[in-house]
Amino acid sequence: MSQEIVFNVSVRERTGKGGAREARRLGLVPGVLYGGDEDPVAINLKQNEVIKAINTGQFLSSTATLVHDGKKQMVIPQAIQMHPVSDQPQHVDLFRVKKDQIITVDVTVNFLNEEESPGLKKGGALNVVRFAVELNVRADSIPDSLDADLTGLDIGDNVKISDINLPDGAEPTITDRDFTIASIVGRGIAADAEDEETEAPEADEVEATKQSDGDDAEE
Repeated sequence: MSQEIVFNVSVRERTGKGGAREARRLGLVPGVLYGGDEDPVAINLKQNEVIKAINTGQFLSSTATLVHDGKKQMVIPQAIQMHPVSDQPQHVDLFRVKKDQIITVDVTVNFLNEEESPGLKKGGALNVVRFAVELNVRADSIPDSLDADLTGLDIGDNVKISDINLPDGAEPTITDRDFTIASIVGRGIAADAEDEETEAPEADEVEATKQSDGDDAEE
């Protein structure tokens, strides 16, 4: 079960880079709340809460609860900017969502029972094609991870997306084929990735789970 992520926020009256720098001087993390057919709102988040959320390892792939003046709103982090030197959070984008809303997230794959794989016992290697799978899933049903069972797999065997138990109502964004998650290969043998070439995103596709370094991306 994933840790609940909670952000207690305040509205930031002063926008722009000047307001963002002022927030950081006060030990806060500037951010923007948008989506849900409402106007964007400049907000300040508590730095310790942002760092705690990052340390869950699921900051960009799970929902969070935003609290302001006692009112709660479900959100999903869309992007976080880290300082290139101090590695401290500099800016966060949060997107409003509803519980039954279908959203797109990357969910990490866990590989289980390696000791039960004959291929690995023979000295084969696990060639991971996808460490995470992009899913369309309800905002209140995002799994912590996906489990890939390696029991019984020999050299040359694959784990396909059809081998993964997905939450009810969830489906991969790739629907035109039963794509490979991982394969068991002999040592020194390159894995066959004929249908697993890195897919270039569409020009108008927005990367929902992107983490970037650099200076202000402020309003």
